[in-house]
Amino acid sequence: MPKEMALPKITKEFLREHGIRIKKGLGQNFLIDEKILNRIVEVAHLNKEDMVIEIGPGIGTLTKRLAEKVKKVLAIEFDEHLVRLLKETLRSYPNVEIIQGDILKTDLRKLAITDYRSPITKLKVVANLPYYITTPIIIHLLKAREILSNIVVMVQREVGRRMVAKPRTKDYGALSLLVQYYTKPQIVVKVPRSAFLPSPEVDSCVVNLEVLKKPAVEVKDEELFFKVVRAAFEQRRKALKNALSRTRDLRLSKKKVLEILEKADIGPLRRGETLSLEEFARLSNLIAK
Repeated sequence: MPKEMALPKITKEFLREHGIRIKKGLGQNFLIDEKILNRIVEVAHLNKEDMVIEIGPGIGTLTKRLAEKVKKVLAIEFDEHLVRLLKETLRSYPNVEIIQGDILKTDLRKLAITDYRSPITKLKVVANLPYYITTPIIIHLLKAREILSNIVVMVQREVGRRMVAKPRTKDYGALSLLVQYYTKPQIVVKVPRSAFLPSPEVDSCVVNLEVLKKPAVEVKDEELFFKVVRAAFEQRRKALKNALSRTRDLRLSKKKVLEILEKADIGPLRRGETLSLEEFARLSNLIAK
């Protein structure tokens, strides 16, 4: 295993020399701030037994840091030009595997079946996510949550606030409930625009999603639970009696909705943004009866 090495100075000239054109359509903003890189590795609590999935390694600045701390890094990169650069710059790291592919089409469970993984070890995700597909990636990861212990991701600060938001706040919504149902989220690092090349138009943050051993609340039907959540937030300003009776997903009459809300001890004029995770669970369990 190579000893810690100083990062090469990543500049536009460096990228040009290596034939790399920044593709805005792929959300390419490369993290180059060493202090932030070190902080990400620190909050991920990595050790020599860990196997880590990195999504969108870009030019490999974070990948190197990860490789120096863990047993194996699986770096999934969509851009074939960056894959070539990564294979060149990371060739001295035998514990890094560069995989060209689309994370949304990658079977994470298959990646977990390797000689490096014992039956009781779970994988970690550490990544600077492409912001234009952050939510689909989070959903994809949570679908494979049984093989993950925690997810440490750089996201747009606004998205990070939505992940940790509480009821009766403007950031609280369907994403908040999805994330908080399966994980314990925490914003652990705030990241300025100057930490990237090129600088994005938004501020960022690092969120640690500690995957729960079991969901935060008990529901009878998870699919139905999330249908209720979606219906409540499709039109945030609608009262629940209208939001739940007008969605095609639930097929409930207003009379039935009013009966269920009364049993759940939830006022019919309340809006979805005021309901806690526990109240959504209680509501969906009554609908499931």
